[in-house]
Amino acid sequence: MSRARQPQPARKAAALLKLARPLVIGHRGAARHAPENTLPSFAMGLRSGADMVELDYHHSRDGVPMAIHDATLDRTTDAGARWGLRRCSVARKDCAELQALDAGAWFAPEFRGARVPTLFEALTVIQAEAATLIERKSGDAADCLATLRQGDWVNDVIVQAFDWDFLRELHRLEPAQTLGALGPPPFRSVRTWSDARRHLSPGWIDALLDTGARVVGWNRGIARDGIERAHALGMKVFVYTVNEPAEANRLLDLGVDGLISDDPALIREAIARRASAGGRP
Repeated sequence: MSRARQPQPARKAAALLKLARPLVIGHRGAARHAPENTLPSFAMGLRSGADMVELDYHHSRDGVPMAIHDATLDRTTDAGARWGLRRCSVARKDCAELQALDAGAWFAPEFRGARVPTLFEALTVIQAEAATLIERKSGDAADCLATLRQGDWVNDVIVQAFDWDFLRELHRLEPAQTLGALGPPPFRSVRTWSDARRHLSPGWIDALLDTGARVVGWNRGIARDGIERAHALGMKVFVYTVNEPAEANRLLDLGVDGLISDDPALIREAIARRASAGGRP
């Protein structure tokens, strides 16, 4: 007699998106308190009780996805002092060279020696306790998917990007993977647009439908009708970067589903106070 098949546990990303309460997402870990996109920052984000930890990645010269926000190394590492190079790009150095850099001392002396982690290293740490919101900065969809499959993280994470063509390709390769469309996308003329045109609106929601995204990630320029349109289509709306309780409350009043913050503990506390006062949690 064959054994009954055991139900599989829900994948983390899918489970989080089913929650009725707003999510707290640590921006680059807990970037107000630790050097962004480093293992100490990710650990601090996890200790804060964040539902998800957000990070960014670029590819090294030898093709390794590295957890770093900027395309260049100057701001968050000692590359300039070490190599005497200004505006050295991540893509110009191999993974081993990048990991020899100090990515913590610029923030505070106690973080001296923190490294630029690989995406795989970062996901290994974060996924052990929570879920990851991955922002792709460079690299193709197949490489991203290879990393997710390597760690069995397909749909245990959310992958987001401003590049909606990248999202379309990743959705084609792996329809099960939960995606987030960041916006507004970087059209050449976007900086000349009015604030109202850049705000999340029903038109933007309709424009991103073919990316396969189930999450919309937007700046604080959002409008209620855009959120309502997203919800009508079964999408969640996350907003970046929210570091003040008053702003968090304003956005929650509009109906957003997730707040991305440099200080996730502060935002979690604000949500708890709101719930205790009888407001939307």
